Amino acid sequence: VQLVESGGDMVQAGESLRLSCVASGGIYRIGTAGWYRQAPGKQRELVAAITDDGRVNYAEPVEGRATISRDNLDKTVYLQMRGLKPEDTAVYYCTMKVYSNYYNSDDYWGQGTQVTVSS
Repeated sequence: VQLVESGGDMVQAGESLRLSCVASGGIYRIGTAGWYRQAPGKQRELVAAITDDGRVNYAEPVEGRATISRDNLDKTVYLQMRGLKPEDTAVYYCTMKVYSNYYNSDDYWGQGTQVTVSS
């Protein structure tokens, strides 16, 4: 199983970005998926998560500015970020709980996509 993120870019404060994460490989179904980020010198932190039935939660720093969504048929998870701030600068990682059959799952991570926000 591979997760590939895209959509990271260098933008000005106030602009928007849409990150995508596509899963491929031996996938029976995808469970909970999420986006994390890691800024230089800081620990990786949760940005947003979405369950397989569409329930979402957001970290406080992005509440109201981020929307996580998923397309189960395309095995893709999205993160729409609006009103970007310099403190949103980080490498953004996608993670998914991937089921290889009805019972067995593993957690997978993408390689990350860089988001840089200038003031």
